[in-house]
Amino acid sequence: MFGLELSFIWAGIIAFAVLVYVILDGFDLGVGLLFPLTDDEKERNVMMNSVAPIWDGNETWLVLGGGGLFAVFPLAYAVVMPALYVPITLMLLGLVFRGVAFEYRWRTTRWKGVWDMAFFGGSFVAAMCQGIALGALVQGIEIEGRAYAGGWWDWLTPFSILTGVAVTTGYALLGATWLNMKLEGRIQTHMRSLAWPFALATVGFMAAVSLWTPFLDAVYFERWFSWPTALYSSFVPFLVALCIAGLFYGLKRGRDVMPFMSALGMFVLGFIGIGISFYPHMVPPGLTIADAAAPDSSLAFALVGTVVLVPIILAYTAYAYWVFRGKIDPDEGYH
Repeated sequence: MFGLELSFIWAGIIAFAVLVYVILDGFDLGVGLLFPLTDDEKERNVMMNSVAPIWDGNETWLVLGGGGLFAVFPLAYAVVMPALYVPITLMLLGLVFRGVAFEYRWRTTRWKGVWDMAFFGGSFVAAMCQGIALGALVQGIEIEGRAYAGGWWDWLTPFSILTGVAVTTGYALLGATWLNMKLEGRIQTHMRSLAWPFALATVGFMAAVSLWTPFLDAVYFERWFSWPTALYSSFVPFLVALCIAGLFYGLKRGRDVMPFMSALGMFVLGFIGIGISFYPHMVPPGLTIADAAAPDSSLAFALVGTVVLVPIILAYTAYAYWVFRGKIDPDEGYH
């Protein structure tokens, strides 16, 4: 019983780390996705300055989630990695190109355009591959004898492409609403105007993915449409509708914070919706949280360090956002 509880505690920790990564690095990637839609170099400089103090710290949560999966759910890691090897590798390469471009574009004039495109390209590849990997996981991974039994390209399906486009569009929305919150004047107005089409597209893609998901697996359908589970799960679309209303109201009224927080709320609720569909599986449809967990002694040992580490990460993350709160000065540069 104790081991079972530890495995579910660890599942919650990893889910929390992944969620924090998505909502923090999501707007960060979204800023890169908006680069081709900017008016001039000054606008791109200010956009980069808005995430310069916090962009690399956001990816700490990706390391925590991936490292935690390897340490405490080794069977899930051993199944997921070969199944999603291509999108995960491309995602990591995209993050590398993006990080290099972030540093190098400030140190050159002649090649600045090249690094701008690298920043956009890395952001696009990372966002798209994250969405594709999510879609491939939701649609299920074939397991036989505690090992991946599918093909090399099983991850590439119409559903996974849809989720890839949906996540990419959603990240662009997060980026636009973040910049609307952090900037002012002409650039803020431009970012707010860009947020409108991405908001409409995100709502459309979110609806399409939500309607398609229950038909991927009978268990998903039962969770969302069978009584009495439908009574509890119905709160998620209701709250999503409230966030959508807050998003469009905030954009229409020219609010700074409301559109960003509403967009974040949509991502959080979407993540909760996936959790409702998955539970109690770690890798659907055949690998549960308890089955995928490491031995009890390993779970307990790793938990000791994590209980110390996670509050420290939360503290310095909160401190960084507090120090760099408020609007961005367009005359300040990244060094």
